[in-house]
Amino acid sequence: MPLRDTLAAAITKLTAANVPSPRLNAETLLMFTLTCDRAHLYTHPERQLTEDEEKRYDEALTQRSKGIPTQYITGHQEFWGMDFLVSPAVLIPRPETEHLIETVLPLTKRMRSLKIVDVGTGSGCIALALAKELPEAEIHATDISPDALEIAEANAARLRLDFRNSLDWDLSAKCRLFFHDTDLLQGADDSSFDFVVSNPPYVGESEADQVQLEVRKFEPRSAVFAGPTGLEMIERLIPAAHKALKPGGWLVMEISGTIAEGVRRLLENWVDVGITNDLQGIPRIVAARKP
Repeated sequence: MPLRDTLAAAITKLTAANVPSPRLNAETLLMFTLTCDRAHLYTHPERQLTEDEEKRYDEALTQRSKGIPTQYITGHQEFWGMDFLVSPAVLIPRPETEHLIETVLPLTKRMRSLKIVDVGTGSGCIALALAKELPEAEIHATDISPDALEIAEANAARLRLDFRNSLDWDLSAKCRLFFHDTDLLQGADDSSFDFVVSNPPYVGESEADQVQLEVRKFEPRSAVFAGPTGLEMIERLIPAAHKALKPGGWLVMEISGTIAEGVRRLLENWVDVGITNDLQGIPRIVAARKP
């Protein structure tokens, strides 16, 4: 079947399955199947797919029609201009989380010998984005999931190679990066960090019906839901971060609008507390400084 007809049929199939953005999904999965870019899809519409290519593409479309996120099918997701490996063991990195990186970087301008810990690192996207921007920093990444740490470590190893080849920047030589299988900050030395950063679970069980079905069904529940209210993990993280931070150190977390005021109350003994909205105007990032 010609490529143009294959793509048209895929869009029809995904539309019938109520998959959001059916054309984008169909294109992404076809690029993945053929190992090509989008330009190839439209400059070679007459190309005939092989029987094997058609089979693999149909399998990918069937998975997507069942709700499996495209990122878990392809095994990849872009974040902060880098290509991350992902699996159902980790939360899919999202553009909103890039606001956390944007919040941290200006706060580091006058600091030297930075020491940072990313709590609940998942794919490692936050830790590695910061490592890219702060090559002289010492960055620790923690997660209670061994499977998540395996993905994070694979991304670190893979991105080091990419940086050497394409950006002439050797992560392993300039940035000290450590991975820990720990619960929150129990493995951290007291008052030793300049930053504690985290995208913790912050969705309440009572909000479950407001979360996208594919998130509820396929992404790791422990990375999404914190407990009945959504504040449970943050209630533990804040005092742990206070203990781990140097005086004047910063806690920077991703949150949601539904818990913003609750988080602000939990930070009443901190200073310079600020909440940043995402591009949709939803409270997304909170930053607070230890007195």
